[in-house]
Amino acid sequence: MDNRNLILAIALSVAIVFIYEWQFAPKPPPPSEVAGAEQTQAPKGGEAAREVPVPGRAATEADAPRPSADVAAGDSSAAEGLSRAAAIAAKPRLAIDSSQLHGSIALTGARIDDLTLAGYRETVDRDSPEIILLSPQDATNAYYAYFGWVGEGDIAVPGPDTVWTADRDVLVPDSPVTLSWENGEGLRFVQIIALDRNYMFTVIQRVVNTTGVPVSVFPFGLVSRRGTPEVSRFFILHEGLLGVFNGTLDEVDYDDIQDAGAITEKTTGGWIGITDKYWLTALIPDQQTEVSTRFLHRLADGNDRYQADFLRPALAVPPRGAAEATSRLFAGAKEVALLDGYAETYAIELFDRAIDFGWFYFLTKPIFYTLIFINDHVGNFGIAILLLTVGIKLIFFPLANKSYRAMSKLKKLQPETVKLRERFGEDKAKMNQELMALYKREKANPASGCLPMVVQIPVFFALYKVLFVTIEMRQAPFFGWIKDLSQADPTSLFNLFGLLPFTPPDFLMIGIWPLIMGASMFLQQRLNPQPADPIQAKVFLMLPVVFTVILAPFPAGLVIYWAWNNSLSILQQWVIMKRMGAFS
Repeated sequence: MDNRNLILAIALSVAIVFIYEWQFAPKPPPPSEVAGAEQTQAPKGGEAAREVPVPGRAATEADAPRPSADVAAGDSSAAEGLSRAAAIAAKPRLAIDSSQLHGSIALTGARIDDLTLAGYRETVDRDSPEIILLSPQDATNAYYAYFGWVGEGDIAVPGPDTVWTADRDVLVPDSPVTLSWENGEGLRFVQIIALDRNYMFTVIQRVVNTTGVPVSVFPFGLVSRRGTPEVSRFFILHEGLLGVFNGTLDEVDYDDIQDAGAITEKTTGGWIGITDKYWLTALIPDQQTEVSTRFLHRLADGNDRYQADFLRPALAVPPRGAAEATSRLFAGAKEVALLDGYAETYAIELFDRAIDFGWFYFLTKPIFYTLIFINDHVGNFGIAILLLTVGIKLIFFPLANKSYRAMSKLKKLQPETVKLRERFGEDKAKMNQELMALYKREKANPASGCLPMVVQIPVFFALYKVLFVTIEMRQAPFFGWIKDLSQADPTSLFNLFGLLPFTPPDFLMIGIWPLIMGASMFLQQRLNPQPADPIQAKVFLMLPVVFTVILAPFPAGLVIYWAWNNSLSILQQWVIMKRMGAFS
């Protein structure tokens, strides 16, 4: 193996990591934005609510929501924003109570804007607050879903400040709630909202026409988010706006939509929404109807506002008749089996792709389900990672053996290569010629030690993705000080692993498991043929230190996997090299 090329490849990899962190990693979010407001009167005629699509026109940035005139004139209560608790208490509400979701629906506007996840906590402490997913429109950092209609002609439709009447006080699973509002002109608007036992809402938008003339309305749904959330500083994970349009997944980062302003698409089937690492809020229109979709961004009072929406074609309501449209809203945790189940039950295209399984999806998902299967039997996600790693090593055992045998042969020839370097000195051409002759004579192929390892890279990367992006590892404990495999090792060498009473800065949080990983990398390196060039040898000696620092902030589950994988490789390589007499 050409050590110089290997060093160049490794150095390039390290450089890419550092350059990405410096130049391309997501920047810290701007200061929390203040709440704005939607228009204060129900839209009349063809005028849509400020945040909704306009039928019959190309969606552009001009169609994005704008503050209402009274807010622009200085409505301080709306401009400053309320605390989440105050915003919830300010308006009448319909409670939501299920084993998975807690919260409420604002009867003013019929917004689904208060949701917490009952099964997920902010920290590993079981008494810590539930994860907050959605927050009211009047709150700072509002995040909510909203369904409504755009009227045709002079039809009065319910707007953001319409107060709806509910037929019950609490929405519980499998027991729909009916909201209703009459426009005083012979039309009654109804929203029937149902919740299953997990995170899926079904919303039926019905219009009852008691007049003698036909009317047309355009049903829509939207998800609105105020403020740019803090995102993970890893390029392998998408957080932002996303959707599936005509069978194709489209991921739009926050900075991309800031540049574009608006992105529009017509689609039959699919879905649209906003995703975090573990949580998703997604609109799912009728899968048989073509809809117009948009991603939007605008600045209001210097703060970012994001929106994902869809607009259905005109819904014709006959005289003294009724018409309805059905849509769905997913608001919850991105559990793989749950998303798969919804995709099958409701025929939602690529709904599982809300989890960023990456380019090696065909490998990542089987690896994930294997990991879950093992975890179901051993009851510890960390142990499942270790056992899965063993399984992967067994699958690639023949390839690894070939690689290690090749490296063993090279290690045996190392004294000869050192003599050649000493003999020919600076005559690189002659030295390489003699080196190739030596390899040919001894039937040693440097490339055979590397190529089998290349084949394994997609599998290892797929496993890396599984451990990084899936919620099943979140707050999953291992043993000892590792209480959450999705977080970095909380110990640090620089306070003697907690013996000294202070917390080092983040860049000095190099814990026990990263040190174990670095040690395993060092030992594995010592088994490989060592470069004769002393400068190259020093570079190799520094690589375990460099990678220890780089991987220290990674989730503990990934670092444990890396250390364990290195340890298994060391054992396998040592046995093979011992049998081949590579040790003097």
